[in-house]
Amino acid sequence: MKDGIIYWDIDPVIFWITDSFPLKYYGLFFMTGLFLGYFIVKAIYKKENIPVQDLDSLLTYIILGILIGARLGHCLFYQPDYFLSRPLEMFLPIQKIGTSYQFIGYQGLASHGGGIGVLIAIFLYCKKYKVNILWLLDRVAIGTSVTGAFIRFGNFMNSEIYGKPTDGNWGVVFMRDDLIPRHPTQLYEAFSYLLISVILYSIYNSKRTEVKNGQLFGLFLILLFLARFIIEFFKENQVAFEDSLTLNMGQILSLPFIVAGILLIFWKRNNLMNTK
Repeated sequence: MKDGIIYWDIDPVIFWITDSFPLKYYGLFFMTGLFLGYFIVKAIYKKENIPVQDLDSLLTYIILGILIGARLGHCLFYQPDYFLSRPLEMFLPIQKIGTSYQFIGYQGLASHGGGIGVLIAIFLYCKKYKVNILWLLDRVAIGTSVTGAFIRFGNFMNSEIYGKPTDGNWGVVFMRDDLIPRHPTQLYEAFSYLLISVILYSIYNSKRTEVKNGQLFGLFLILLFLARFIIEFFKENQVAFEDSLTLNMGQILSLPFIVAGILLIFWKRNNLMNTK
């Protein structure tokens, strides 16, 4: 570190399990975040004296929802022309190089797609196990914020999804890409998400605040995607076509979530007032 600048040159690969299969920091942080989120929800269940036997099934639903949604989101939101012409690469962690396919891992996951995938997965879970979906979403939201933070820590370890150049006196130089001091937007998002989790849990745990099912989830949508919307102003665009847009794709996709959160809070607030 020199003059407020951090020089970042960490190898994304921790070690190679086989000659073609690496263990990467991103995958490790991704799974750590998922399991931390799971244990947070499990602790909430225990606090409310609710049986936790179905939570393993919920974790399976959420993992599948995140992976499928995030992958399809990246392919369809950011690179539709490429992946629609190579649909096999959309679903398998391979890429055709020359005349043969090579394992490269899933290089390209979109958080907005992951969010949609999780919502669909939770809907299916609640339908099967007869759980109130808004009640569950309120509690899952607390853990999800922590999961999102660890995914962004993984992006930082990968030296990817970084920010625009700073004034040169501070920032992070991602030496695997260039020698320009940049906004570490992965860390901006990660710490924002951790703060959001603390806020949500504080409201959930407060005995002075009356919260109706769905309001906590609505606040989660507003805070998380508003943070994402603002931080996108400091982030480099992910694909070339975004350079011609007033708002980039991350901001465009964040707006419906913010609006949904506002509508959900006001809808539940009106219902709460009408029942008094």
